[in-house]
Amino acid sequence: MLKRIIPDEFVESIYDIDYNALQRRGVKAIIVDLDNTLVEADRPDATPKLISWLDQLQGMGFKVMIVSNNTRTRVSRFATPLRVPWIHAAKKPLLSAFNRAMRQLETTPEETVMVGDQLFTDVLGGNRRGMHTILVLPVSEVEGIFTKVNRLMERVVFRWMKQRGLLGWEDRK
Repeated sequence: MLKRIIPDEFVESIYDIDYNALQRRGVKAIIVDLDNTLVEADRPDATPKLISWLDQLQGMGFKVMIVSNNTRTRVSRFATPLRVPWIHAAKKPLLSAFNRAMRQLETTPEETVMVGDQLFTDVLGGNRRGMHTILVLPVSEVEGIFTKVNRLMERVVFRWMKQRGLLGWEDRK
């Protein structure tokens, strides 16, 4: 069970991912979480840096989709102006949203990466579906109650990972 919540990569932010390396591995699509992965949970719009990042990825030929457990209103208001496809109320780590996203992106798990800030939703769901998973540090400490509970459980897992030399960024989490 614990192996399913270990990400394939740890990076500080979406901006630190080696997208050229992913492309060389045959990755064609990036599924990304919204809140505390792309922007703070309370930020309604994309930052100029994020818009530039999206342009860069799309310029490289990557398909990008936002898959979030948040509401239709939150996700659509953020993603629609960016012209990025999205799935709301994804119920991650359940597989249905991941399957739906890959159908829309027309990719296989081997061609798709899941990027997110939570072990028990983003990483677990992506790993269960056979995708390459990348865990990023949360961009903010502002979080909902369910996420706060997840973070408590994550601390236990991070301690376990650290004891086994599996933690990619030491005591940052």
